Amino acid sequence: MEDSHRIVIVGSGPRGVGVLERLAARLADGTSRRTTVFLVDAVEVGCGRIWRSDQPDWFLMNTVCGEVTMFSGPPDDGPDRPGAGPSLAQWWQRRDPDNAGPNAYAPRALHGQYMRHVVDTAEAHLPPSATLHRITAAVEDLVPSPVGYTLRLSDGTWLRADRVVLTTGHPTPALTGVHGELAAFAAERPHLRYIRGDSPADMPLERIPATSTVGIVGIGLSFYDIMYALTVGRGGEFTEGPDGEVRYRPSGDEPRMAVGSRSGVPLPARGRNQKTAAYKAGSTLFTPATVRAHSPAGPLDFTRDVLPWLLAEIQLTYFSAVLRAEAPGRVDAFRAEVVARSRQGVPDVPALAKEHGVRDTSAAPDLWQLSRPFARRTFAGVADFDRALVEAMRRDLEHAERGNVDDALKTSLDVLRDTRWVIRELMDFAGFHPRAHRAFLADFAPRHSFLAAGPPRIRVRYAMALIEAGLLRVVGPGTRFTADAEADAFVLSSDAVPGSAVPADVLIDARIPDPDVKRDPSPLTVNLLRRGVWTEFVNGEGDDAFPTGGVAVTRAPFHPLTADGRPETGLTVLGLPTEHTRWFTLVGSGRPGPWNEFIRDADAVAAAALETAPRTGADTTPTAPAAATAPAAPPVDPALPAAGEETAPAPEPEGVPV
Repeated sequence: MEDSHRIVIVGSGPRGVGVLERLAARLADGTSRRTTVFLVDAVEVGCGRIWRSDQPDWFLMNTVCGEVTMFSGPPDDGPDRPGAGPSLAQWWQRRDPDNAGPNAYAPRALHGQYMRHVVDTAEAHLPPSATLHRITAAVEDLVPSPVGYTLRLSDGTWLRADRVVLTTGHPTPALTGVHGELAAFAAERPHLRYIRGDSPADMPLERIPATSTVGIVGIGLSFYDIMYALTVGRGGEFTEGPDGEVRYRPSGDEPRMAVGSRSGVPLPARGRNQKTAAYKAGSTLFTPATVRAHSPAGPLDFTRDVLPWLLAEIQLTYFSAVLRAEAPGRVDAFRAEVVARSRQGVPDVPALAKEHGVRDTSAAPDLWQLSRPFARRTFAGVADFDRALVEAMRRDLEHAERGNVDDALKTSLDVLRDTRWVIRELMDFAGFHPRAHRAFLADFAPRHSFLAAGPPRIRVRYAMALIEAGLLRVVGPGTRFTADAEADAFVLSSDAVPGSAVPADVLIDARIPDPDVKRDPSPLTVNLLRRGVWTEFVNGEGDDAFPTGGVAVTRAPFHPLTADGRPETGLTVLGLPTEHTRWFTLVGSGRPGPWNEFIRDADAVAAAALETAPRTGADTTPTAPAAATAPAAPPVDPALPAAGEETAPAPEPEGVPV
């Protein structure tokens, strides 16, 4: 293979598989150059750790499967192949027509199997000049040389490459601040256990005794997975009675759960899907061009320059839905006038809605109130809070049942999901002023996540059934998590709810860790930083400088910027390592229809990986003793398997409340 162009993809989660699919599509166009692609993953080649195919089926996706594809084009009359393959829903329908459907929420393990089908399909359609090798191992070091790179694998072998694509996915950053202290508190007490934030499938949930009280930090998507694992995963059963109410039948093997967060409310449900896969809430007002046309030159201030246009778009969608129900003949005129007024600046959408016949404009979505519904509210006690909580959850379910088109609130909140690309285009690569960038991530981004994504409606009903059964307790808004030496336990409490304190002997952080390249202990990241191949992206200079924690990269195809500021053109970095240089890089699939950023990014990286020009970059001589990271002898290729075979082997807070 010495005369082959050698490409190594490190990490085979969605980003890595997306790049492979585009590589295969480009190679199928007729290149005769010999190309060898290595797909390397430490856990499961073809789907990675988060989407591994052996995890329990109760860990679900939070997007309906009809909106998910890993192929860069739809199927046609030919066979599945790169550039023309089924969506997750279509593939699932082939395998299990009785349970699949475009509006179903697939198990994450099933998505992992689908991703492996994409890899198998890509390999099967490579031209004779191209070969794929799958290697199960972790990459622990990467050493640039004048002619390419050598990568040290966890089995001690070295692999040579001309181009390397780094799609390393979710890190497990070192614990700091309050959560470092909570973990240390548990480490000193054998009867306590602290479980750090991670994929629920990788948490040791099965080791939690049934007699435990489990405290849970965060009431988001991971919470719902943990809730299900500790109930149905322990032999319990949810049933629906003749009155339509869901009830829980315990097995006796489940622990009691106490959960809390800043909002004190479980993540709201996704609206019943009424949209086709290609449907998106339109960016009528909130577009990059509109925002920039009405903003001063230079970096933007999110609150002043961007947020008003986003809120106007949400209001436009909300009142359009209201008029469709109350006066459908007036919708077009209302929208046309809003657009006309927007040429002079942010329009007063509620006032225009009233002029066009909306009777009550006071109900327009208030993102601050919706994301913190109990802010500045106090309760008489636990029972008083529980009543308010269950009522809030019932109201949310009523909205969700009406659907994400028919219900004005749910369809308007979908604007948050469908216009993420606008925020990305405005914000990425220092598009926001450093102070605005920091403030956006600290305040608005968590609210956005709370309102823009949610679990299936049935999971919210399950949570209500567990509250009724006395197995789940939501502590209250502004929950505090403390290590109480006197009680010899973790304690969860809310100042807004007298009597809310709950001692716990297990504490689980149910939030996905926020990527931070400085706190990533993986050997590969440590070595890349030490060599200067990777650097941290810092937005701004001087007193305003904001060290983001993301890897500094160029725009597409995302070459890392080395310690001397030059792009390392033989490498590309895609996805979570670059989070905060770019925003919301955890998106894990394309969407049927026109290419979105996921597929465009994958294609740009694939094109760069196929280039044969000599690499450029910094002199990355190690600053620590070479023996720590470099091989003792010239690197050699590992014994490679036959084609297709496998070898063996949310920002963490610095304080509470969270």
